[in-house]
Amino acid sequence: MKKLILSGIVALSALGVSMPAWAQELSFWSWRQEDKAQYEKFIKAFEEKNPGVTVKFETFEATNYNTILSTALAGGSGPDVLFARAYGGLENVANAGYLLPLDKSNVPALENFAPAAIAAETMRSTKVTYAVPFASQTMLVIYNKDIFDANGLKEPETWDELVQASEKLKGAGIMPFGNGTATAWQNEVMVGGIASTLMGRGFYDDLMAGKADFTDKRYVEALTKLKEITKYFPDGFIGLDYASSQQLFASGMAGMFVGGSYELANFKKQNPDIKMGIFAMPGMKADDEKLVAQYFDGGYAVNAKTPHKEAALKFVNFLASQEFGQMFADELNNISAVPGVSFKDPLLAEVAELNKNSIPYIMLVHFRFGEPSGSVLLQGEIQKLLSEKATPEEVGKNLTTGLAAWYEPFKK
Repeated sequence: MKKLILSGIVALSALGVSMPAWAQELSFWSWRQEDKAQYEKFIKAFEEKNPGVTVKFETFEATNYNTILSTALAGGSGPDVLFARAYGGLENVANAGYLLPLDKSNVPALENFAPAAIAAETMRSTKVTYAVPFASQTMLVIYNKDIFDANGLKEPETWDELVQASEKLKGAGIMPFGNGTATAWQNEVMVGGIASTLMGRGFYDDLMAGKADFTDKRYVEALTKLKEITKYFPDGFIGLDYASSQQLFASGMAGMFVGGSYELANFKKQNPDIKMGIFAMPGMKADDEKLVAQYFDGGYAVNAKTPHKEAALKFVNFLASQEFGQMFADELNNISAVPGVSFKDPLLAEVAELNKNSIPYIMLVHFRFGEPSGSVLLQGEIQKLLSEKATPEEVGKNLTTGLAAWYEPFKK
C-alpha cells in the first residue's frame, strides 16, 4: 500500500501538481441564500487552483444568521470562513474575540482597498481589521425606461421636475413610485434614497464634526420633502410590504422605485425584459449637488479558532483578489469592493459613477454602535412621520434625544 501511495505522489509531482500536506475541507457560512449558485461557481474556480482544499458553502435565513453564527462561535465551533456584517454588526462579533485579525501580512490585497471599505470592517477602538469587504450598496432611484419613454419623460434635474414627472405618470394611470413602508427597514431606505441630496453634504460634514444634530434645519427640511413625495406612492403604501413593493415595480405597474443598487439584480430576476435607468434624487435647484447614500455591505472573515487557518487564509486571499472581484461583479450584478474591477453591465457602471458623489448611509454607517440603534430609531420615526403621528421637527428631536443615550456629541 505504501508503495502505491508513494508512486501516486511521484506521478502527480511529474505532472506538476502540488499536493497539500493533508486534504482540508473549509466550511463557509453566509446569509445570502439567493446567491448560492454563484458562490458555488466561485468556489469551484478556487478549488481548481488549490487542489486538496475544498469549501462547503452553507447559507442561512438572513434574519436568523446573526443569532445562528453567534451561538456557534460562542460554543467554540462555527464555520472556518464566514460572512461578517459591517460597522456595528462587525464589532459585536469581533469584540468577543471570535475573528482572526487581518492585515497586509496575511491578506496583502487589503492594502489596496478604499479606506471607507476597510473602515466598515475595522474596530474603531483598536483599528484592527477583521474582514475583507465584499460589496458596496447605493441608495438611489430606479426607473422603468419604457414607461418614461412612452410618457415623454427624462431623468429629473430638479425637485419640481420630479413632481411634474410624477403628476404625468399618475395622470396616465401609472403609479409614480412602487414603494411601500410596512417593512421597517424600507423607511430607512427612503431617507437614504430621497433625502441625501436635500440635506446636503454640508449637513453631513457638520454632523460628523459635532456641529449639528438631527434637529438641524437642513435635515428637517429634507424630511419634509420626503413626506411630500409620498403623495405619489401607492394608495395604502404604509401597509405595503417590501416584496409587494418590488412586484409593483418589476411588473411595470410603477414608474420609479426608491431602493438600493442591489435591487437591479432582483428586478432583472423577476422580470428579465425590464429596462431600467437610475438617477440620484435631484435637489431644489438644477445646480444642487446630487447625492446618493452609500455603505459597504459586509465582508469575509476567518474564525479565530479554525483548525484550518492556512487554508482559510488562502481562501480569503482569493476572495480579496481582483479575479474574484470581477467574477462577483459579473455574476451577481453587484458593485464589488475589490479595487480595479470593471463593470460590463452599463447600470453597474452608472452606479459606480454616481458613487463619486455620495455621502454615507448615515444611520447604518455611523449610528449602529450603541443602543438604541440609530437605524431602529429612524425606521420607527419615519413610520410615525408618514402616518401623521409626528412632524419632521419631532422626528429630528426624537432621533437626537434617543442617540444621546450613547452618542457623546449629542449629550448636553
